[in-house]
Amino acid sequence: GVKDILIANQVVGPQKVARLVNLRKHADVMVAVDCEEHVEAIDRAAREKGVRVRLVIEINTGMDRAGVDPGEPALALARKIHGREGVQLAGLFTWESIALRIEDPGEKKRMIDDALTSVTDTAQKCRNEGMPIDIISCGGTGTYWISAFQPGITEIQAGGGIFCDVIYRHQYGVEHPYALTVLATVTSRPAPTRIICDAGRKTMSVGAADPDPIIDSGVESVGLSAEHGTVKLTESSETPRVGDKIEFVIGYSDVTVALHDEIYGIRDGVVETVWPLLGRGRLQ
Repeated sequence: GVKDILIANQVVGPQKVARLVNLRKHADVMVAVDCEEHVEAIDRAAREKGVRVRLVIEINTGMDRAGVDPGEPALALARKIHGREGVQLAGLFTWESIALRIEDPGEKKRMIDDALTSVTDTAQKCRNEGMPIDIISCGGTGTYWISAFQPGITEIQAGGGIFCDVIYRHQYGVEHPYALTVLATVTSRPAPTRIICDAGRKTMSVGAADPDPIIDSGVESVGLSAEHGTVKLTESSETPRVGDKIEFVIGYSDVTVALHDEIYGIRDGVVETVWPLLGRGRLQ
C-alpha cells in the first residue's frame, strides 16, 4: 500500500526512464538526479505521457560516489529542474557515509553535522530563489541515530537496521538485536573440529563480513565456497550432527536478501508469515 517511494539512485536509459514514467500512474515515485542529462531525459518522457515526476538532487558529502557538490553546483542543477512541465524539484538527499566507520562518538557527530549542514544550507539557498525544498533525506543504518536529529532533516534512509547483521553490529556500532538468519543443514562432519553445511556464497554474502553460526561450541573461523559452508571449531565436538540445522546470523543483510525469493517471519518459534521478495532480479 505504500505509494510514496524514493528511488535513491539514478535511472538512466530510454527503457528504464520509460518504466519510471509509467510507474508514476500507480505511485508517487521520486528519483535521484545529479546532472542535467538525467533531468532532460525524465522531463521529456514524462511530458510525453502527461505525468510529472518528482526529483531529488543527490548531494555528495564525502562519499565520492554519485552526487553533485553542495552549494552552487547543486543550486545550478536545481535551477535546471525548476519550472519544467514534466519534473518537479522535491528535495535533496545525501548519504553521509564518510562518518560510517568512525568509532569516536564526538568525532562521528561532528562529521555528520558538517556534512548535513552543507545540505541544509544548500536547501535554504534554493528556497531563497523561490524553489521549494520539501524533502531533505539522509542517514543510513550506520548514522541514522545522529542524522535524524539534525535540524531540517525530513526523512531517514536506514534500511538494513531493521534486520541488523554482523557488519552493522561490529563495524558500525548498531545495537539492534539480530533479526535475520539463514537456516542451513549440516551435510558432513569430516573431523570433530569441522562442520560442513549446505549454505555457501550462493546463500550468504561474505563480501563485507563473515556470517556468524549460532552454535554452542567455540568457533575458530567460518569459510564459504559456492555451495558449502565450513565452520572450524576451537575444540572437538560431536554436535551438531549430520542432518542437524544451523542458523547463521547474516554477515551483510543488504546483499544476502537479494539471493533469496522469500523471507520467513517467525514469532515464538512458529512461522507466522512468508514475505515474497518482489524486487529480486528486477535489474533488467
